[in-house]
Amino acid sequence: MEARIDGHTQLLALIGSPVGHSGSPAMHNFSFAKLGLNYVYVALDIPVDRVEEAIKAMRLFNMKGGNVTMPDKTEAAKYMDELSPAAQIIGAINTIVNDNGKFIGHITDGTGFVNNLKDHGIDIKGKKLVVAGGGGAATAIQVQCALDGAREITIFNKNDAFFARTLETAEKIRQAVPGIVVNVYDIDDTAKMTAEIQSADIFANATIVGMNPNLADQSVVKDLSAFRPGLVVCDAVYNPEETKMLKEAKEAGCICVGGKGMLLWQGVEAFRLFTDGYDMPVDEVKAKFYS
Repeated sequence: MEARIDGHTQLLALIGSPVGHSGSPAMHNFSFAKLGLNYVYVALDIPVDRVEEAIKAMRLFNMKGGNVTMPDKTEAAKYMDELSPAAQIIGAINTIVNDNGKFIGHITDGTGFVNNLKDHGIDIKGKKLVVAGGGGAATAIQVQCALDGAREITIFNKNDAFFARTLETAEKIRQAVPGIVVNVYDIDDTAKMTAEIQSADIFANATIVGMNPNLADQSVVKDLSAFRPGLVVCDAVYNPEETKMLKEAKEAGCICVGGKGMLLWQGVEAFRLFTDGYDMPVDEVKAKFYS
């Protein structure tokens, strides 16, 4: 890498905390080298109470942009000059683009979900989608699917202190995409969730249920009669690669899509945004980092 760093090298960074485990620097720097782009991508551990300082520093150093991970996504959105349509609805960002001094915030999690489906030959347009979860990834999925033409979205979330936020998100989606049907229900209502999945084209788990190490023996779907042959079942969880839910859905004849691809494709979209339209060498990245 050192051989290609010079006085014109443009700097990008991932900010969040912790970031030491992230594979983003390796993936992006590999792609820059493959394409001959004079960029360098680093990871900076930035706690949420120092996000404003970090964004100011990015402006001072005229950085090309970068990515934002937890817990900084909502805070970072406050210091952007402009937000993408999806980021406006969600109120959070995961990608920053420096457009000639104007900082534009995007969120690519939802695009990653949609493009991961496309990579498996599945189009969201005109479909009914059921999503479990109301957090950042879940909201990004819901918003992007609505913007990309989903016919109906049903959201299941815990009826707790954050349930009102999910209701607000549903209303924002209705305002942004007139004519779409959006409903919100309690995730503990197993009968309702089962019925909604049975009538859906696509079901997505966007909670942490099923994740290693502590939740790997659990599934967000309690009644397996929800599954049927031909139903598309997606998981945002990527560790393990095949969650308990995906294994059970596969046994029922569902079309299963894991979370690893969503992780890849949200990075592909971010790469395109902060390199002014260059396409990440996806096949080579898949072979090196996702095989």
